[in-house]
Amino acid sequence: MMVINKITLFSNINVFLFLTIPFLLSAQSPPAPFSLSPSPSPLESPSPAPSPALRHVNLTDLLTHAGPYHTFLSYLIQTNVIEVFQSQANDTKSGGLTLFAPEDSAFARLKESTFANLTNDQLKTLLLCHAFPHYYTLANFQNLSTQNPVTTFAGGSCTLNVTYDMGNIHVVSDWFSAKIISSTYSTSPVAMYALDMVLVPKEIFSVEPALAPVPAPPPEAKPADATPSSSVTGTSPTSSQSDSTTPSSSNGVRVGLLEFLALVFTGFLVIFW
Repeated sequence: MMVINKITLFSNINVFLFLTIPFLLSAQSPPAPFSLSPSPSPLESPSPAPSPALRHVNLTDLLTHAGPYHTFLSYLIQTNVIEVFQSQANDTKSGGLTLFAPEDSAFARLKESTFANLTNDQLKTLLLCHAFPHYYTLANFQNLSTQNPVTTFAGGSCTLNVTYDMGNIHVVSDWFSAKIISSTYSTSPVAMYALDMVLVPKEIFSVEPALAPVPAPPPEAKPADATPSSSVTGTSPTSSQSDSTTPSSSNGVRVGLLEFLALVFTGFLVIFW
């Protein structure tokens, strides 16, 4: 009897082990695969992502499409100054570029003969006077106005003074004070601002250039005189005259008839009396 109990107990233990061992083995995490490469240290920081490539601004396209700068651009291309400015804009190690672009109306304010007699070098100097070899935002001009004069790409041949008054910014050359009327483009390293006047240095013009005559405004149309129509003026007096003369004529006829009857009656009395 004791032998049978031992056999039963042994069988129960085998069944218990058979059921529980697979469950215990599946609950264990598998071992990490063997690798020859060392695992990264938790203290190591990941390598920084590469910075995006700098996008260069095409100044020719900017001047062509951003505003009425056709005259200024044609002079830049004619003298190859556009290449000087573009090289500065593409140089990541430079201080950038601040370009002052006079609008077509600014050139129209000067006589057409103003630039006709300039040599190519003189015209080149005048154009180089329209840029600073540094990138300036509009907020920088307040501090820049305390550093006058400011050197341009023309060097000592042309320096500019900057004035800042409650957000109104003027760039002053020897002869003219040009106002910044808008910010055409401003993303480092290039800024471009529109001017209402061309910057003219004394290095090129010993006397102040003459301004183009301002066209006279067209004459204002005067309203036609308010006169009565001919039909009214022609008929009104006539009707008034007819109204005034008709009673008098009828009265005259009556008076004449009475006089005629009185004469007939008097003659009748004379004959038969």
